Amino acid sequence: MSILELKEVTIRFGGLVAVNKVSMTIEPGAIQALIGPNGAGKSTIFNLITGLYSASEGQIFFNQQNITTQKPYHIAALGIARTFQTIHLFNELTVLENVLIGAHTQGKNDLGGALIGFAPWVRREEKQLADWAVQCLHRVNLVDKHQEIAKNLSYGEQRRLEIARALALKPQLLLLDEPAAGMNLNEKKELMQIIKNLRELGNT
Repeated sequence: MSILELKEVTIRFGGLVAVNKVSMTIEPGAIQALIGPNGAGKSTIFNLITGLYSASEGQIFFNQQNITTQKPYHIAALGIARTFQTIHLFNELTVLENVLIGAHTQGKNDLGGALIGFAPWVRREEKQLADWAVQCLHRVNLVDKHQEIAKNLSYGEQRRLEIARALALKPQLLLLDEPAAGMNLNEKKELMQIIKNLRELGNT
């Protein structure tokens, strides 16, 4: 049973057909790549899957559920997370704080809970989220940099931080948009090993 299925998905921008009748399936536990030149529509497909764009035709299914018209936050809540071609970090925050922003979407406390942060149940949840954020940093080999300001990381480390922040959502399906772009050979090798390790931990 596939975790993701696209059925003849098409998107048009005015008279331009950016993606034309794309069909594909991804099985649980797979490491699968979209390969094509710049402008081929790879990022557009990611945007369609995650709800940033709406398909003109076709359907998208995640765990057999039709998500074609779902909003991005609904799709994220179902278990799909992604990174982007261009790095989007909170540069003035620490590495750990960047991941905590992603982890907080997993929390149950609303604004009222945050305002009474001294309450024991709120403190317990904050500790659980912090522990999970640290686990995410472990998985991308960045835990020793947890107090570093994000902008001070190397380019490759910033790429890995984006992956950690996506992992904080506890996704079943992780979409990485050109994750090795701009990396040197050693950084690429480390990234490939991280991706293999993530699969062993249950990510697709």
